Amino acid sequence: MDKPVCLIDTTSDGKLCVQESALQILQKIEQPVVVVAVVGLYRTGKSYLMNRLAGKQTGFALGSTIESKTKGIWMWCVPHPAKKETTLLLLDTEGLGDVDKGDSKHDTNIFCLAVLLSSTLVYNSRGTIDNRAIEELQYVTELTECIKIKSSDEEADDSSQFVKFFPKFIWAVRDFTLELKINGKDATENEYLEFALKLKHGTSKKVMEYNLPRECIQQFFPSRTCFTFPFPTTPENVSCLESLDPADLDSKFLEVTNCFCKYVFQDSQVKMLKDGYTVTGRVLGNLAKMYVDTISSGAVPCLENAVIAMAMIENEAAVKEGLEVYKSGMEKLKTSFPLELKDVSTEHQHLSSMATQTFMKRSFRDTDGKYLKSLEENINNLFDGYLSHNEQASKRSCENLLSSLSATMTEKLKQGFYAKPGGYDLFCNDLEDIVEKYKSQSNKEVKAEEVLKDFLKQKSVDSKAILQADKKLTEKEKIIKEEQEKAALLNQEIKAKEEEQRQLVEKMEAERRSNEERMIQMKQKMDEEIRLQKEEAERAMDSKLKEQAALLEKGFKDKADRMTQEIEEFKRQNTEAESNRAREFAEMLQNSNSRHEESIAMMMKQHREQMQAIQEMNARSGECCIL
Repeated sequence: MDKPVCLIDTTSDGKLCVQESALQILQKIEQPVVVVAVVGLYRTGKSYLMNRLAGKQTGFALGSTIESKTKGIWMWCVPHPAKKETTLLLLDTEGLGDVDKGDSKHDTNIFCLAVLLSSTLVYNSRGTIDNRAIEELQYVTELTECIKIKSSDEEADDSSQFVKFFPKFIWAVRDFTLELKINGKDATENEYLEFALKLKHGTSKKVMEYNLPRECIQQFFPSRTCFTFPFPTTPENVSCLESLDPADLDSKFLEVTNCFCKYVFQDSQVKMLKDGYTVTGRVLGNLAKMYVDTISSGAVPCLENAVIAMAMIENEAAVKEGLEVYKSGMEKLKTSFPLELKDVSTEHQHLSSMATQTFMKRSFRDTDGKYLKSLEENINNLFDGYLSHNEQASKRSCENLLSSLSATMTEKLKQGFYAKPGGYDLFCNDLEDIVEKYKSQSNKEVKAEEVLKDFLKQKSVDSKAILQADKKLTEKEKIIKEEQEKAALLNQEIKAKEEEQRQLVEKMEAERRSNEERMIQMKQKMDEEIRLQKEEAERAMDSKLKEQAALLEKGFKDKADRMTQEIEEFKRQNTEAESNRAREFAEMLQNSNSRHEESIAMMMKQHREQMQAIQEMNARSGECCIL
C-alpha cells in the first residue's frame, strides 16, 4: 500500500462498519501480520508515530487545528523492515475524547477494537504520566465489560485470562519536559512508568478508585514499555511537522523516535489467536468484520466465539485449497493418460500428501477432524474419477491398437478368404500374430488384458463359423479345436481378472502409504499446536507470577495471597486445556485410521471375491484341458 485507507468507519446512525475496499486488500495478504495500533486523546500526534513506523514522512493525516483528523480506524500495510515474509500492519485510531463527538461509548469501542486487533498497542499521551493521564486511560477499566474470553458464562469475570491474548503495551509520552528522577535518583523510562503505576495501600473508596486503572494496566498488559518524547520542534513549527526537514527537528526527539521504531520492529510479535494460531492479513480482515458486527449489534465480542468462527472460515477454505492442489496436479497428469496404474497411484500419493500439507498449514482447531475427513473423502472420490478416466483412455488406446492390427484380418473376412479348406488354421495363425503384436505394443496398459479378452470373444464368433465350415477338419478335430478355443478364452479371462486383482492390490498399497503420510502430518500438526498452546500458557503464567512477586515486594500481601488461588485455577485450566487438545487429536488420529481400515476392509472383500472367481475359472480351465 502506498498510502493508508480507512478500515473501520462510522455510519450515519453512529454505528461502526468495516470498509469493503480495505477487506479486499487484507484478503490478498497471506503473510503473517505484526499489528501495531496507536490509541490516545485526539490531537496528541499519534499519526506522526505511525508514519515513521511506515518509513514515511506523510501518510496518516496530521491535523494542524484543534479538530480531530482521523475518524474510525485507518490501516497501512507495509513490508516488515526486520521480519522476512511478514507484513507490518499499522492501525491509526480516531482520537479519544473528541469534544465534537461527545460519545464515550464510541471511544470505548474504538479502544476495544485496537486491543482486539493489535499485537502491540501504543498509548499516546502528552505531558506526564500523572493521575490525570491514567484516569484518561479509563477505557482499560471498561475492558472487562467489553471483551469476553468464553461465551459459556455471560456473568463470569474471565479478565484474568486477558494476559494470554492481549497485546504488548507501549506508553508514548509526548512533549515530556521533566527530568527522569525518582526520589532524587536517575530513573529509566520503564522505571518511570512503573512508578506511575504504583498502587496505594488502603481499602477506602478513594484508594480503590485510584488503584483500579493501575491494577488493570498491570494485570492486562504485563509486557509494557515507556518512551518519553521531548518537544519535536519550536511551537510555531508544530503545525507543519510532516513537512519539516529532519534538521529542523529536535535531535533528542529524533533519537527517541528512532529508538521507538527500532523497539517496535524488533519486539512486536506476529498477531496470534487463542492457542497460538498465526494471524494473516486475510484472517485479520475476517476478525475485524466479526468484531465490528458484534459490537454494532450491541453484543460483547467474545474471543472464543471469534476463534470458533474463524476456524470454520479457515478450515472450509483449507479444504478448498487442499483440493485445488490435488486437482491441479492430477489434471496435468490427466493430459498424459493412459498411464500405468503405478504411475497414477504414485502421483496420487504425492499430491494427496501435498494437499494434506496445504490443509494443515491453513487449518486450525479442527477438533473433531470433520474438515480433514471432508478433504480425505473428496480426494478419494476424485482419485476414483481419475482412475476411471485413465481406464477409459487405456481402453480407447487398446481398442484402437487392435483395430489397426486386425484391419487386414477384417478385410480378409469380408472377402471370404478363410471360407475354404484349411481356412480355420489360417485364421488362427493370423489371430495369433495379431495377439503377439498387440502384447508387444500395448505397453502394460491397465485395460490391455480386458480389451484383449473382449476382442477374442468377438473373434470367437467368426472363429466358430470358420471352424464349422472348414471341410479339411474331421468332426472329432473340430470338437477338440473348439474345446481348445474355449480354454484359450477362459485363460484370457483369468489373465484379465488377475490383472484387475493386481491393480486392486496396488491401489491398497497406495492407500496404505497415503494413510501413513497423513498420520505423520497429523502428528506433526498436533505436536505444533500443543507446543504453541503450552508456550501461550507458560508466558501467561510467567506474567502472573511476576505480578504476584511485585505485589509481595511492594507490601500488598493480601492481593498477592488472593492471586495464589487465581494462579492455581489458571494452572488447572491450562492443564485441562492441554489434556483436552491432546485427547481431541488422539480421537482425530483414531477416526482417520478407522476410515482407512474401513476402506482397506472393503478392498480386501473385493480382493477375496476376485480370488474366488479366479479359482473357479482355473478349475473350469482344468476341466477344459482334461477334455
